Amino acid sequence: MADTTHAQADPDLAALTDQCVMCGLCLPHCPTYRLDQHEAESPRGRIALARRLSAGQLEVSGPAIAHLDHCLGCLSCQAVCPSQVQYEEILIQTRALLNPIRPSQGRWPRWLGNPRVLLRLARLGSLLRVQRWLPKLAGLLPEHSFSSRIAGEIPSTPNPLELPLRPSKRASRGRITLFPGCIASVFDRDTLASGRYLLTALGYQVIVPDQVVCCGALALHAGEREQATRIGQGTREALQACNAPTVLVSASGCLGSLRDHTMRGTGLEVADILGFLAADPHWNDLRLRPLKQRAALHLPCTQMNVGSGSGPVSKLLARIPGLELLHLPDQPGCCGAAGSYFIEQPERADRLRNEKLDQVALQSPDLLLTTNIGCRIFLGNGLRQRDSTIPVLHPLTLLARQLEP
Repeated sequence: MADTTHAQADPDLAALTDQCVMCGLCLPHCPTYRLDQHEAESPRGRIALARRLSAGQLEVSGPAIAHLDHCLGCLSCQAVCPSQVQYEEILIQTRALLNPIRPSQGRWPRWLGNPRVLLRLARLGSLLRVQRWLPKLAGLLPEHSFSSRIAGEIPSTPNPLELPLRPSKRASRGRITLFPGCIASVFDRDTLASGRYLLTALGYQVIVPDQVVCCGALALHAGEREQATRIGQGTREALQACNAPTVLVSASGCLGSLRDHTMRGTGLEVADILGFLAADPHWNDLRLRPLKQRAALHLPCTQMNVGSGSGPVSKLLARIPGLELLHLPDQPGCCGAAGSYFIEQPERADRLRNEKLDQVALQSPDLLLTTNIGCRIFLGNGLRQRDSTIPVLHPLTLLARQLEP
C-alpha cells in the first residue's frame, strides 16, 4: 500500500475553521460553487477540508488539494458571512500548511511571486512587443500547458498618456504616495499617470517610489508566507521613505494585501484612490468634458470585498456629462483572473471570463471599465480573442482624459 502523507496538526488553523457554523449563506456568492454545484467547491466545503487537514485527519491527496486550489480567493464569502469567519486567513494558512508536502508537480511557480522577475519579464516583453506575435505561438504549444497559457494571455502595454503635470492652481495640500505595484508599473502605466494627474489637479504633491514595490499578494495567497514577508520588507522601507502619511492604490487587487499585511503596523494610511478622490471636498470643483459614450463598469471582487465598493467609482464617473454608465450583473461575481488563477486554472478561469464577456456583449458598450490590472489584462485578452475592439480602461484613465486643463 502506498504511503499516505498528512499535514502536521495546526491548532491555530483549527480554531479559525471552528468559527464557521456551516450555515451555507455564502454558497450563492461563491463563483466556484455556482460553476459546479459541488459542496467541496464551496467555502464551507473548503473550510471542512481545512479543518481535517489542520487536525492531521485527512490525507494530503490530489483531490483535496485541487478543491483548495480551485478557490479564487475572491472573498465574496467572507464579505457576507454573519459569523465573520476569517476565510482569507484560513485559505492562506491552509496553503502554507500544505506547501511543504505538496506534490512537486502541483507546486505554485515561485517566480510568479517575485516582483523583480515579473517586472523584468514585463519590460522585456514590452520592448520586444511580444503581444503582437506570442499569442499566435500559443496554438503551436501543447494545449492547456503552462507555456501555452502564458503565451496566449500575454498582455499588451498601454501607451503612456500625454498628461502634462501642470502646477495646481491650489495651494499645496500635502504629500501623497501613489503605489505603482510591480506588474502594474508596466501594464497599467496609463492608470498610474492618470491618478497622478488627477491628484496633482487637486493640489497634492504626488510621490512615486523609484524602486520596485510589490504588495506581495501572489505569494501570500499561494501560501508562500516567507516569500511574501521578504517582498514586504523592501516595500515597507520604500513607502516609508516617501515621507507621506497616505499611500493610495489604484489596483484593487493590491489594496488588501498592502493595507492588511505588508503595511500593517507602520502608521501609514493605505487607501483606495477612488474612495479618496470621491471623498475629496474639492473634487466637484474640477471640470470634466462631456463624453457621449456607453461605458460598461466591471467591479472586481477586490473592489467590492476589499476596496471602497461601487459607490465612489460611480460617483466619480457621474461627473462626466453625457456618459451612460452600464453596470454589469453581479453574477458571476469573478471574471476568473484572480491573481495568477487564470494561468494556473485556465479552463475554470475561461468559463468565468466567457460569462462576463457575454454580459458585456449584451450591453454593447463603447468601452469597458475595471479597477484592477489583473481583470483588465484578462478581460482585454478575452475581448481580443473574440475580435472585439472595445478598449478596457481603468476609470481613472477616463476621468483624466475628460479633465479640462
